[in-house]
Amino acid sequence: MGQNLVIVESPAKAKTISKYLGKNYVVEASMGHIRDLPKSQLGVDVDNNYNPKYITIRGKGDLLDKLKKLAKKSDKIFLATDPDREGEAISWHLANILKIPDMDTCRVEFHEITKNAVKNSIKNPRTINQNLVDAQQARRVLDRLVGYEISPILWRNVKWGLSAGRVQSAALKLICDREDEINKFESKEYWTVDIKLEKKNKKFNVKIATLKGKKFEIATEAEANKTIEQLKNNDFVVAKVKKGTKNKNPLPPFTTSTLQQDASRKLNFQTKRTMSIAQQLYEGVEVKGYGTVGLITYMRTDSVRISKEAQDSALQFIGDTYGSGYIPESPRIYRGKKNIQDAHEAIRPSLVEITPEIAKGNLSSEQYKLYKLIWERFIASQMASCVLNTNTIDINNGDYKLRATGSTIKFDGFMKVYEYTTDEDEESVLLPEIEENEVLNYDSILGKQHFTQPPPRYTEASFVKVLEENGIGRPSTYVPTISTILSRKYVQREKKNLFPTELGIIVNNIMSDYFKQIVDADFTADMENKLDYIEEGKVEWEKIVDEFFGPLKEALDKAEKEVSKVVIEDKVSDVKCDKCGKMMVIKQGRFGNFLACPGYPECQNTKPIVEEIDAKCPLCNGNVVVKKSKKGNKFYGCSNYPECSFVSWYEPAKEKCSHCNSHMVIRYSKSKGKYLECTNKECGNKVPVQNDEK
Repeated sequence: MGQNLVIVESPAKAKTISKYLGKNYVVEASMGHIRDLPKSQLGVDVDNNYNPKYITIRGKGDLLDKLKKLAKKSDKIFLATDPDREGEAISWHLANILKIPDMDTCRVEFHEITKNAVKNSIKNPRTINQNLVDAQQARRVLDRLVGYEISPILWRNVKWGLSAGRVQSAALKLICDREDEINKFESKEYWTVDIKLEKKNKKFNVKIATLKGKKFEIATEAEANKTIEQLKNNDFVVAKVKKGTKNKNPLPPFTTSTLQQDASRKLNFQTKRTMSIAQQLYEGVEVKGYGTVGLITYMRTDSVRISKEAQDSALQFIGDTYGSGYIPESPRIYRGKKNIQDAHEAIRPSLVEITPEIAKGNLSSEQYKLYKLIWERFIASQMASCVLNTNTIDINNGDYKLRATGSTIKFDGFMKVYEYTTDEDEESVLLPEIEENEVLNYDSILGKQHFTQPPPRYTEASFVKVLEENGIGRPSTYVPTISTILSRKYVQREKKNLFPTELGIIVNNIMSDYFKQIVDADFTADMENKLDYIEEGKVEWEKIVDEFFGPLKEALDKAEKEVSKVVIEDKVSDVKCDKCGKMMVIKQGRFGNFLACPGYPECQNTKPIVEEIDAKCPLCNGNVVVKKSKKGNKFYGCSNYPECSFVSWYEPAKEKCSHCNSHMVIRYSKSKGKYLECTNKECGNKVPVQNDEK
């Protein structure tokens, strides 16, 4: 048997696959794309059916020479790039360069990198799917037309080096619109009345549901006091007690979007980190007893579908591990949302028998955490429902109707593996045994002041959800979109929250005024649907590009004439330059804001911006400042450094420990929330912190 050449994107993937295929197969990596549009020119012939002018990416020449030599010596070439549009396009470019005939069955695809999946795909190659390639080409050409044509307008009128993008501009507008909502929000006062009843020393909370048949709402302290007085003057009479059971169903397996959201909430991973680790798990790791294996299926997907084989394996594992009672009466089928590509399965473990504990010794801490999250979510998605005992008590008090609700777990079902809560979940409370017509005593009735809150700023997790809901981009573009608007300094991240910079607002205003279609979420979503139509073979890609370019050209002509230069004034600080005496200004650099002398270039003095917190150094009573390590991680140090060596990864608190008088730090956990912890290990005092209402 002769030599066969298999080409994949990455060395990690090549290493895993080569172990499955044996000595007759040479597996090489293309290191991603090998051809692209040139950076120095438009690279699209708008007068010749938008023909793209591809060139070899700089630095890939030697690699291509090597692949050409291997191809000449090979009996058969297999192109095993990722199973999506980008992967299909890479294979298409490789086929052209290596002169593989159009109808040659050279393309192999697999959604999981396991021995069986890889060998089966090699046995069943197909021709390159030109519709997939065309969809990718259309996206690339559209993005190039927007970026190459609009960006110079921003360079001339705002700042050199700025960029506009088809998807990033729509995403930026969402963040700017949210900031506008927050700035325009007017907070309003409202009050609630917290009631605690008791029976035989068992205290429980009740809420006012209605007053005279209408939803109970009060706006002032006077109304709250009036309500309290009326409640105290009437009996709390039990009108109805309703006991029952309720099923709580598991969530479907992860899509790209839901994985990014859950990893952010539960593991505190940024979206880019999540996808990087998922890529490692997909491409293969060495697991004792299994060799090198891809632990999860392909991680760019908007589908919740799974194969019958995967479901059967999961049900077998559930029965063997947890018992037949944890298998649902019928296998679970999850349905995806409209307008999803559904070409791939959901993200799941490739082999369910490789539990997180089995894999743990071969994984980094982050790999283990993410694999555990994916494995547990998938197994739980195939398990029986959790059954809750519910208890609802309706209580009358004059014109007021009150309600107490509680629930306890009767059967844990899927929650044995994976827990989640929703806003509708009743508090897990065991209410006392109460009979109808009983009169109950109150323990306390208190009024509480609140203020309505503006909509929150997006976190990366909530922003991914909004992008998905608005149809902006696809699973493969969420991370690049967020990364781009952050790297361009259009958006900043602060304590997980995303907010627009002054530069971002200026760019968004220009885009919104002159390129309304591009920043419009509905238009962007409709374009994603059209790309799907190209993939399905329903429309020619050149037609979609042509329909887009006409209105874009008109908008460009208008913008060229009307956009005026915007001067971004530097913000003056209260820090005096210690070299020339001028007041220093705040500049934005690659690693964040810093102070610079406005006398540049005569005076080139710069200083870091020091953020102080409201706590004193426990060693010298100096100010505690926020610093960043070389890797960008936040830590806390003393302003008197290097004279004082105090340093802490956790934010120091103002309070001293009530037990030993040592300094305390602020900590967070999912179970405890925010709390203070004593730094004296022998003490170990922990104090919960009531979150301030903002």
